[in-house]
Amino acid sequence: MIVTMIVVAEVGFWVLLVGGLSVRYLLRRPRAGAAILMCEPVLELALLVATAIDLRDGATASTRHSLAAMYIGFSVAYGHYTMTWADRHFAYRFAGGPKPAKPPKYGMARAAHEWKMWLRTALGAGIAAGLLQLAIWFVDDPDRTAALRDMQAPMGMVVGIWLLVAVSYTLWPKKDPAGPAGGGHGVDAESGVERRPAWQQAVERVTHRDR
Repeated sequence: MIVTMIVVAEVGFWVLLVGGLSVRYLLRRPRAGAAILMCEPVLELALLVATAIDLRDGATASTRHSLAAMYIGFSVAYGHYTMTWADRHFAYRFAGGPKPAKPPKYGMARAAHEWKMWLRTALGAGIAAGLLQLAIWFVDDPDRTAALRDMQAPMGMVVGIWLLVAVSYTLWPKKDPAGPAGGGHGVDAESGVERRPAWQQAVERVTHRDR
């Protein structure tokens, strides 16, 4: 039952997301679309209740219960981010909205992006680990909750690995191949001024002196 509920919750999330955005932009009814999107947390609540009932009825905790906690945790942490991403692309495709900006790839802007993603991951893992611990206390039977305890450590490992990724981009920021060293075009991340090849800058200086 729990695995089925997880699948239903995942499918339901995307059905509500597409349905809400379609109502908002295609039918031009933003309030109704927002109301549909607001129903999404009900899916996580239903999954949480189903898991609690299953454990209360005497089921021995297994991987499926741990997956339910992980799904809820990461849905909470990444749900708004995913909705915002989908909303911007939907608005661009069907409502004449601006083209969504892609995540930064280089420099400290990329490092800042990785730190934000790490915070979301840490939040999701923290919620999942917290739900697992609540389930352990709720059942109050070490023999029936061994699988839940075994999944708490991997949550910390996921957060630790993502932390290393964020730190690496901070200490060794990825350089733009179109930057000054490459002599190509691009936009300076700090000043926002367009970069030009050295030869073009030299020509512009000579032209400016001749005026």
